[in-house]
Parts: sequence; structure tokens; C-alpha cells
Amino acid sequence: MPLPKAELHLHIEGTLEPELAFTLAARNGVELPFKDTEELRRAYLFEDLQSFLDLYYGLMAVLHTVRDFHDLADAYLARAAEQGVRHAEIFFDPQAHTARGVPIGTVIEGLGRALDASEERHGISTRLIMCFLRDESAESALATLESAKPYLNRITAVGLDSAEVGHPPSKFREVYEAAGALGLRKVAHAGEEGPPSYIHEALDVLGVERIDHGLRCVEDQELVARLVRERVPLTLCPLSNVRLRAIDTLEDHPLREMMDAGLLCTVNSDDPAYFGGYVGDTFHAVREALGLDEERLRELARNSFEASFLDDDEERRAGLLAEVAAYDFATELPE
Repeated sequence: MPLPKAELHLHIEGTLEPELAFTLAARNGVELPFKDTEELRRAYLFEDLQSFLDLYYGLMAVLHTVRDFHDLADAYLARAAEQGVRHAEIFFDPQAHTARGVPIGTVIEGLGRALDASEERHGISTRLIMCFLRDESAESALATLESAKPYLNRITAVGLDSAEVGHPPSKFREVYEAAGALGLRKVAHAGEEGPPSYIHEALDVLGVERIDHGLRCVEDQELVARLVRERVPLTLCPLSNVRLRAIDTLEDHPLREMMDAGLLCTVNSDDPAYFGGYVGDTFHAVREALGLDEERLRELARNSFEASFLDDDEERRAGLLAEVAAYDFATELPE
């Protein structure tokens, strides 16, 4: 059995495997510009974040109905359960769907049906995080928050994602203030391709509780000291960093050094269908590439639950942390 863990940085649209993409395309009468799944997989070689986003948004054309979004989320949860995920906090991008004429209610209802059944079907508790696209306008983000108000019972937090450079967190001050007033938790992508100053802005202007990615904090030692002092979680995505050329090779990833510095690091899969592995695969990859021992892996798993939004279910969090503490690596199945 795999090490119990939470996944805190997962874009549900980024779990769209080629096989499901073709199934949904056939279901909805969408013609994909690829002859088969193998040709589509060969397209998953990216020069940078933008080249990935171009394909990522293009494939969303197959998602139309409540059933489509349910099937997408349920397929992820089944895979995640096999890799030891016991709690998942899932991002979704409503603007990418409403821009195509898909109502936000269709998206949330479909995802919600899968998430409602997740603990019974897959043993995974869940939270849903609504992200704003940072390369869209601040006004569009505010309109999206307004349109989501009938569904806030299903949404735990807001986030900020998509093309980072040139779109600083401060652009979204107003919508984050509004989200906070509605009682929503706050996270944001910062310091993936953008500079460390974006991490400062996410903390000081947006008031986020977690930094998604945060890789470039290592360029600012005062920032590192602050993140350590304030115990701000970082949701790192090592396989994504390599696939998008933020890091040359996994062996070059600063995860070990970041943990040595006392940063509260978690390891996640980001967009696993595109980046070569789900979160269990990611744990295995960093273990091999960086020589992480069992206690370091246990620390990453423990951090994932401590950094989660399970504040409203401390009994479950305590139980999951106890599972991590008691985990016997000898029971881990070979890859």
C-alpha cells in the first residue's frame, strides 16, 4: 500500500488523459486535431508554460456537460486513490469553460457530484478551489466570483493560475478582498515563472494562506526566512517544473535544500496527464532523483495534511497524520 498523502495542487482540467479526451470528443461531436491518442501524447512536449497552456485550453473543448465534468473528476479520484491520496484539494478554471458557453453551474454540478461520492467510492475527502485566470482581466475575475455565489456551499477557496509573467498578484486585489468577505480561503500561484516579488504580493496584497509553486523563493533569502517563520506552505510540483523547463532535470530540483531550510514543502502533480505522473509517481521520482530517505517522504506526507484546509474536520486530519506516523515503508508496493 502506498504512503498516505494529500494532494493540494491539482488542476482537474489537467487530469484529462488522451483516452478520455477522445471518448468525450466522440460523445460531444468534437473533432480533435489529432488522429489518435498516441499523436496527442506526442504533443505533450512543451517549451514553456505558454506552450503547455495552448494545448491545455484547446483540449477543454471536449468538456460540455455535467456528465463530462463528473467523469473527469471521478477518473482522477480513482487514479489518486491507487497512489495513496486520502485528501484532495482540487482547482478548477470556470472562465475557461464559461468563455466556451458552458455555464459555471454545469461545471460545479458535475465536479460536485464526483466529489460528493468521493469519500465513499475512493476513500478521499475533497475540497474545491475556484481559480481565476490571471491573463484575463480583474473585471472578469470579479464577474466570475459573482456568478459563483449560488454555489459557494461547494467552494472552499479561491486561487490564481495560468500565465504568470506580466500578471502580478496585485492585479487581483479587489476580487481577493471580495472572496475573503464571503468567507472563502485564499491561495495563489506565485514564483513559478514569475519573480519572488510575486510571492511577496500574494502574501501581502492578496492575503493568501498557501503559495502554489513558490519555487523561486530560493532567490530571496529574506523571503525564505519569512516563509519559514510564518510556516507558509508551498505546493511544489517537481515533474511540472521539469516539463515546463523551469528546472533542467529533476536532479537539479531544490526540494531537498528547501526542506533543509525549514520550508513547509508539499509535493503535488499539478497537471498529471500532461506532466508524466500523478502524485504517487511524483513521490517516487523525487525519492529516486534526490535521494530522499523514508523520513523525508514521511515529512512531505505529513506536511500535505498539515497544510490542507481540513480545519473543519480536525478529527480526520488527526487520523490521517496518525496513519502517516505509523506507515511501514516495507508495505509499499514496488513501482
